This record gives sequence, structure tokens and C-alpha cells, in this order.
Amino acid sequence: MSLKKTRIKDIAALSGVSIGTVDRVLHKRGEVADKTRQKVEEILKETKYTPNVMAQVLKSKKSFNLVSLLPESTKDYSYWEKHPLGMARAIEELEPFPMTLNEITFDILNEKDFQKKTESVLNLKPDGVLLAPIFKSESIVFCSKLKKENIPFVFVDGYIEETSFLAYIGEDMFRSGKVAGQLIDMVTTKNSDILVVNIAKNLQNVLHLNTRTQGFLSYFKDSGKNKGKKIYLNIPDSSPESVKIAIGKEFQKHPGIRSIFITGSRSYLIAPFLEEKGMNSVHLIGYDLLDMNVKYLKAGISRFLIGQRPEEQTFKGIRKLFEYLAYNKIPEKIEYIPVDIITSENVDFFI
Repeated sequence: MSLKKTRIKDIAALSGVSIGTVDRVLHKRGEVADKTRQKVEEILKETKYTPNVMAQVLKSKKSFNLVSLLPESTKDYSYWEKHPLGMARAIEELEPFPMTLNEITFDILNEKDFQKKTESVLNLKPDGVLLAPIFKSESIVFCSKLKKENIPFVFVDGYIEETSFLAYIGEDMFRSGKVAGQLIDMVTTKNSDILVVNIAKNLQNVLHLNTRTQGFLSYFKDSGKNKGKKIYLNIPDSSPESVKIAIGKEFQKHPGIRSIFITGSRSYLIAPFLEEKGMNSVHLIGYDLLDMNVKYLKAGISRFLIGQRPEEQTFKGIRKLFEYLAYNKIPEKIEYIPVDIITSENVDFFI
């Protein structure tokens, strides 16, 4: 059997009509006699003809304007420097197609800056948006505006259920918190205390940190062996000195702490305290392959890092937007990416 793809000219020859007639039947344009239309449709069905959508997109020369709205990468938030790499790879692979990507960033500590940048996105009149919904309340408002303008949007690094998002690509935040719980449970003695640290200016509005915390606690409620206290600490000021002071106070109040779970990517702010105090028996677990995190992991100060594959998130996000816009391919709504459990022994395979 020949595997050669059936073309419109083949359909025309089998039907005994012109290529133009087949095209009119396919796209329901113009007048075609019922008998002729039925004959063409029978041939289409028999040959299992499928249009070359990619070729149609190229031929149409329609340009798709995509916009990303992600946190700005800074020294303290260098996790976000990886996301543009995934978007760049997606754009490079889709280079034959007419498409533009405007990258807009916002201050991850400033809800008002996020709101301002959402207006910048709308002013660009995008065909699709890639969004990290860091601030829940403000993101809900923005997503309602996108819906009103009929602009599809894809989430990375967290999703908000009560919005009409096209797709989400990223970790299962709740279950990644449970993974962290299981890791800490493995290395912490039964009656030792565990410190859960959030570093956030406005914690109640930061979606991913809250969800990870909920997952972490649920692990111990469901199956964890550790029976020690779970102590919660939110540090609104992320300066190294403020973090050091806050952690020191908790150890003074709770000398039974033997493990620390930091829900975000800045375990490098806690590691120096443990190093300075010689607390080699305290297990530190956090997120992401930042250079400073890797430094303390290799030095044995941090026990585990949990990786989220940021490049893969944005690469797939751009692809899903393009495929939806170009040929109306409805993506899988939620695509969870496995988290990586990284130790001092395997870290070099990830960097």
C-alpha cells in the first residue's frame, strides 16, 4: 500500500472534476451541483483525505502576535532567566511561520506593576498570551479581560481554576509539596520539628507558595511518619540579614527543628545561616537549580532541590498557543511536568 499523502489534485482526478471544484467543496465556497458535491465528498471519505494544515497556514501568510507576561529575572529571582530560553527555542522551531513574540516582564514583588503590565499586554492586541499568574487576585481580573477580548491564554508556573485558560503546563503544585513532605519525612527523625518557610511580601496572594504548603502539610496528615511540630514562618523582607534574623529567632524558640522546607526558590538565603552555625544535622529542602542553590547543595548545606523544568514549560506553552491559533488544535488542558529530585550526587546532570 502506498503511504503517499492524498492531494487535492488526486481527489479532482478521481472525481472527474477540477481542482477548483474540490476546493469549493472542501471550504463550502461557491455553488457546486448536489450530484458533483456528493461525488467529491464520497471520494474524500474513501481516501481519508486530510488537508495539509501547515501548508495552509504558510500560504495564508497570517501573522500571529503572541505576548508573554512573566516575572522579571533579577539577582534574587534568577529562576525566571530560564523561561525566555524555552520561548526562544519554540520560536526558532516555528520560524517558517509568520509569528511574533513580545516579552513583557513585571516585578514579582509588586502587584501594581503587574496590573500596569497587563494593560501593556492588552495594548499590543495579542492573538494569544503566555502568563505566569503569580498574583492570584490581579491575575483573575486580567484573565477576565482576556476572555472578554476572546484572547486565548496559557498558564505556566501555576494555574487558576476559576479562569477560562486554554492550557496549563507545569508542576502539580499541590503534589510537588507532597513530594517535599515525603523527602523531609525520609530524613527527619520521628519526633523532630519541621520549619516551613515562605519568603513573600504578600503571602495570601501568592498562589504557588500557598498551594505547595498545603500539599506539604497534607502529606503528613495522610501518611507521614514524623510527629514533630510543623512550624510556619513567613518572611516578608527577603534581604539576607532579615532572613538570617528571622530564622535565628525560630531556632531559639524551637530548638527541636531538624528540617526546613522553603516553598520557593531561595534556599540560598537560609543556607548561609546553617553554614555559619555549623548546623550540619539540619536538612534544608527547596526549589530550583539557581547557581547559589547549587553551590550550597554541592557543599552539603542543602539536602535536596526540586526542579520544575522552566524551559520546558514555556516551550510547550508557546507551541500550544500556536497550534490552537494556526489550526484550531485544542490542547490538553492541564499538562503536568514531572518535578526533578536533585541531590549533590546527580546535580551535574541537570546543569
